[in-house]
Order: sequence, then C-alpha cells, then structure tokens
Amino acid sequence: MPAEPPKQDELDAVWKALSDSTRRSILDLLRQGPRTTTQIVETFPRLTRFAVMKHIDVLRAVGLIHTRQERRQRINSLNVVPIRQIYERWVGRFEELWASHLLRVKEDAEAEAAGRSKKRPKIG
Repeated sequence: MPAEPPKQDELDAVWKALSDSTRRSILDLLRQGPRTTTQIVETFPRLTRFAVMKHIDVLRAVGLIHTRQERRQRINSLNVVPIRQIYERWVGRFEELWASHLLRVKEDAEAEAAGRSKKRPKIG
C-alpha cells in the first residue's frame, strides 16, 4: 500500500524550516553524516548552544532530522524524505515544464546555427 501524500500544512512547515540559512547549513552538515548535538553547536561559534538547539528542534519537529540517544550524547542525522516530498510535489512538476521549454530553445538555436552555416562561404 503506497504511503499517503503529505498534507499541505506539513509541507508548509518544511518550507518554513528550510527558509532559515542556519537550518539549511545544519542540513548541509548532516549530509556529510550524523553528528552529535555538540559537534553541530561547535560548527556555529557565533551562536549560543541554546540558539543552535532551537534550530535543531525546528528541523526535528518537521521531520528533517532524526535524533537518537547514545549514552550521554544525542546523535542527529538527516532525513531526506520531506525534501523529496517537496521535490515531487513542486520542483518535479516545474522541471518537466522547463525541460520542454529548454528543449525547444535548443532545437531553435541548432536550426538557426545550421541555417547560418549553410549561408557562410567556405574558406579554404
């Protein structure tokens, strides 16, 4: 049975979480692999631990980060599913539209270039 598509308000929350550059930087960091909360905090020396943890909480609340407890540490890892859902819902649809437009531009440019090459005198 296929998974139910996400509700619009769930996607809105993901968009809102992604709108912040610090949160996007945290996700970029987690693309490289899981990190402890301390490692993430140390990556942002200009922010307080509390501020970074609030960003992590926002990302966790919308499902972009999974956190597991390992002894005394919290290990954070990236969950790409919400980003994939946004891609499928929004980006993918526009990608198809742009692909057809770009293909037409390419074909027109090639036709124009072929027309010019026929008109040019050969040197030699």
